[in-house]
Amino acid sequence: MKKYFFYLVLFLAPAIHQAGSGFSNLSNEKLAAVLADPIEEEEDLYSVLNLSEHGLSSEVFELALKGYLKLKAENRLDNPDILTIVDFSQTSKNKRLFVVDFEKQELLFHTLVAHGRNTGGEYAKHFSNVNGSHKSSLGFYITKNNHMGSRVGFSMIMEGIEKGFNDNARNRQIIMHGADYATEDFINRNGRLGRSYGCPAVPPEVIRPIVDIIQNGTCLFIYYPDDTYLSSSPVLTADIG
Repeated sequence: MKKYFFYLVLFLAPAIHQAGSGFSNLSNEKLAAVLADPIEEEEDLYSVLNLSEHGLSSEVFELALKGYLKLKAENRLDNPDILTIVDFSQTSKNKRLFVVDFEKQELLFHTLVAHGRNTGGEYAKHFSNVNGSHKSSLGFYITKNNHMGSRVGFSMIMEGIEKGFNDNARNRQIIMHGADYATEDFINRNGRLGRSYGCPAVPPEVIRPIVDIIQNGTCLFIYYPDDTYLSSSPVLTADIG
């Protein structure tokens, strides 16, 4: 993770020196330490955001950060302050969606998210890029504009950018939307979260505030420890820059 945190510090350094940049969560001494020795302080971002306490492993965060930095270096993100991580290695009963604001150094959202009905029951296991599979797709996405669908209501379009893994997302109409089956009440009644047709569905009450923040050019990463994906992801296996 050392190389990726170093790049992140380079990207964020100008903002750190601006008044009111949103880095108030870090003391002046800690900011000085990060800039002076980013290698030694590589875990600060992860720890400052308390991601471990919220159930996100450092390994998953490192992968998400690697892809985010690559897309940022290629100027593919219109809004590079925000990173969304969906960790489908966890039970669907967990809050496994994380929205991080790098500028504010805050975890903005931590909520439930459903996987596809043919991806698995309580746990996600099977993934696909094929239309009609009703499975979730792994990898990195760039968020697009919001959309008002006739069936799911307010939602957000997602562009899958990894060939062979999620680049068919638009044709499959994979979007982020709200769903009554993506709620604590559904878990209490059924012992697990409900499932979608492959979309990352979230509780209805948070769909609009989440989309308002992450739409129009942010990075979104859907993770599962799939050996094929991790060894051949067009994003994760490419060098930064």
